[in-house]
Amino acid sequence: MISRELIKKVKKIEIVTRHYVQDTMAGQYHSVFKGRGISFQEVRQYQIGDDVRMIDWNVSARMGDVFVKLFVEEREVTVILVVDVSASTFFGTRGFAKRDVIAEIAALLSFSAIENNDRVGLIMFSDRIEKFIPPKKGRKHVLRVVLSLLSTKTAGKKTDMGVALDYLGKVIKRRSIVFLISDFIGRGYEEQLKLAARKHDLVPIEIFDPREKSSNPEDLSRERGIIPMGLILIEDPETGEVEWLDSSNKKVIESYSTLLKKEEVERGEFFRKNKIDFISVDISKPYMDPLIKFFKLRAKRSVIRV
Repeated sequence: MISRELIKKVKKIEIVTRHYVQDTMAGQYHSVFKGRGISFQEVRQYQIGDDVRMIDWNVSARMGDVFVKLFVEEREVTVILVVDVSASTFFGTRGFAKRDVIAEIAALLSFSAIENNDRVGLIMFSDRIEKFIPPKKGRKHVLRVVLSLLSTKTAGKKTDMGVALDYLGKVIKRRSIVFLISDFIGRGYEEQLKLAARKHDLVPIEIFDPREKSSNPEDLSRERGIIPMGLILIEDPETGEVEWLDSSNKKVIESYSTLLKKEEVERGEFFRKNKIDFISVDISKPYMDPLIKFFKLRAKRSVIRV
């Protein structure tokens, strides 16, 4: 039974994200993800303003008049959302969790896709595949995707992107646009990610809380809820492991911060080395800013290539 509260939340996300789509995203999305190419449609008589390069000289000679070829864009684009729903996505320190932002971004990308008559599918994962919704078109289908992201009770707690990317390769055979949305906690997924990037147009979207990346030891301890009060017990939300942490020791907190920063740098270098475009979203700021920046850079690059 779906609660009224959940339905209201889905409706609110639809209203917010559709507003963004209609104002900004639909055109950006279309200009970046153009489909598989163009196909010949028909010929018609030349009209003033037509591109002379499109003149069909054979038909023109046969008909005794000037005719041009008309082409249409083959969209048939499939968008697959590969979404991390592990325990760490429940973390959040601004009154909402990373998972809330993930759901809104997924909705935004989905509504942008159906606005362009594209299909949308969903793979939810933790350390296993939690749910798969095959790609389809239409508003009702997108609402089902959003509802699943908000309501599905997950069995796993850890993150295993390798499992998700392997599954993607099995169920999605044709080249698609794949948005991998995660906080990227964990390692060991690099080879599967490279393979997926070769087959699909893969765009990783990293979701993070700024308090996870603070370089100030005191700030990090305070903002993560680690109050300097000596030895405290902390629990890893994904593994369930509990250990003692000396919250009064700045060196301990600082080493933790350094480790997080090192992982972030290595991840960025890996994406750049493999020519994988990626987006980083700070949940304390408007998520539209990094998304629009990404689409503008992609569009500019497409123009340069042409």
